Amino acid sequence: MGTGLAGDFIPAAWWWSHRGSVASRQADHNDKTPCGHGLERIGTQFLTWRLIIGYGRLMGRPRTFDDEEVIDRAMQAFWTHGYAETSPAMLAEATGVAKGSLYNAFGSKRELFNRALAHYDRMGAESVEKRLSGPGTTREVLRSFLRSLVDADLAADRRGCLAVNTAVELARHDPEIARAVRRSQERTLEVIAARIDRGRLDGDLDPALDVRAATELLEVTIAGLRVLTRIHDAPRLYRVIDTALSNL
Repeated sequence: MGTGLAGDFIPAAWWWSHRGSVASRQADHNDKTPCGHGLERIGTQFLTWRLIIGYGRLMGRPRTFDDEEVIDRAMQAFWTHGYAETSPAMLAEATGVAKGSLYNAFGSKRELFNRALAHYDRMGAESVEKRLSGPGTTREVLRSFLRSLVDADLAADRRGCLAVNTAVELARHDPEIARAVRRSQERTLEVIAARIDRGRLDGDLDPALDVRAATELLEVTIAGLRVLTRIHDAPRLYRVIDTALSNL
């Protein structure tokens, strides 16, 4: 690390802690050097400017974007292209934020993806709770919910479910991702199980129905539907839904 006033960039913390000794050495050097350019007279001012510049470089520019909006836009990019195929340049284009600023804010592509997946999980949980708390019998409510998943996938360029897509792409080799997807899945299943149990107690389902088995059946049905929307149209998938619900 150079110590000359005209040398390479030096962190502000170093300049601050060494400001006295550096100024003294520079002044001594100027006294012994012809045409010292008067730096001995402005050494303190020069150091102050270096300190300001160094501090600015360390701190970075202030944020000019909303984290949640950026995470939502990044989620859309990951959802459309998958984790591996979404490049930093694609994320910058999707979010409208330069690559350097993205990494300063979120640390890495992986951390941004983790935040995007958590955002998707929250959105999904809110949607499930809202739809399954609506009026109607248990079968009617579940049918409406399952059809809404199919309709949404078909309307959104057949992207499927981000959680299911992530499980297929990454979960086998990535325990952290596998745990995150399982947590997301469990929250959805808890809401479905509660609605089935309510129907059993209300009498619109068989009181002897095994709630856990029925919930697991719908879990597999949902995962299958989210994949099959890539290749099948609504009528066929609606028939799958009706068959699954006939077992309740």
